[in-house]
Amino acid sequence: MTTVTDLYPTRGTTEVTIPRQDPVVWGAPDTPGPIAPADLQAYERDGFLAVDQLITEEEAAVYRRELDRLVTDPEIRADARSIVEPKSKEIRSVFEVHRISEVFAQLVRDERVVGRARQILGSDVYVHQSRINVKPGFGASGFYWHSDFETWHAEDGLPNMRTVSVSIALTENHDTNGGLMIMPGSHRTFLGCAGATPKDNYKKSLQMQDAGTPSDEALTALANEHGIRLFTGRPGSATWFDCNCMHGSGDNITPYPRSNVFIVFNSVENKAVEPFAAPVRRPEFIGARDFTPVK
Repeated sequence: MTTVTDLYPTRGTTEVTIPRQDPVVWGAPDTPGPIAPADLQAYERDGFLAVDQLITEEEAAVYRRELDRLVTDPEIRADARSIVEPKSKEIRSVFEVHRISEVFAQLVRDERVVGRARQILGSDVYVHQSRINVKPGFGASGFYWHSDFETWHAEDGLPNMRTVSVSIALTENHDTNGGLMIMPGSHRTFLGCAGATPKDNYKKSLQMQDAGTPSDEALTALANEHGIRLFTGRPGSATWFDCNCMHGSGDNITPYPRSNVFIVFNSVENKAVEPFAAPVRRPEFIGARDFTPVK
C-alpha cells in the first residue's frame, strides 16, 4: 500500500496553523473555460467567486420544485441520506442528490457548472459530495464556522486542497435569512483542530458541528485578519469557494426560506485515500469513493 504524506495534520492534542501547501487555481491561467481571467485571479486571491446568475431564475424554479418534491417524499425522509433538524424534525439536507434525482444529475453535468470546476482544478473532476439544503423560516439552525477540507481530509481522506464547492441559490438569499459567510483569504491557512474524532462522528456533525470546530481565539484571529463576507442573491445566483475557506451560516429566524443545492467537485488526481484523522471512513453518500469523471 502506498503511503500518502499528511500535509495537514489535524485532530491532535493542540490546535495548529499550517500555511497552505497547494495551489488555489490548478489550471493554467490561459486555460479556456467559463471563468474570465480576472475572475479566476479574484478566486485565487479571495478563495471564492460569486456569480450573479449561474443559472436562470426559471431554471432555479425547476430545481426548487424538485427539492420540494424530494423533501416531502416519505421514502426520501426514511432514507439514511436525509438529515433531519434536531428541533423541528424537518428535513435539513438530502445527500447524494445527483444520484437520487435525474433533475439534479443534469445540473451536475451542465457545462456552466462542471466547466468552472474543471477550470479551477485543472483536470477532470468527480462529485465528492452533493446535497440539497433546506433552511425554512422561523428557526432553521445555522452551521458553525469550519473548513470543509479539515473534515474531508480528516474523515474522508482527501490528500490535497484540490476541491471546489458551489452553492446555488434556489430561493432569495437575503442578508437576514441565514446566508453563507466566508472569511476572504482564509483559504491560505490550514487550521488543524484539537480533539480526536469519535466513531460515527458524521451522524452528529451533519446536524451540529463538534469535532473539527476551531477555537474562538483562532476564529477571532482569522476574522480580524480577513474580515467576513456575507453572500446574498436572487435564485440562480451562486458562490464558488475553495475547500479550505473558513465559512459558516447563521440561524434563519425570518419568515423567508433559504434553500440551495450544494455540489462538491474533486479532482480525479486527488482521489480519497484512508482517513487521516478518523477511525473509519464516512459513508460513501457523504464522501464518495466512486471517482468516475463527470461527463
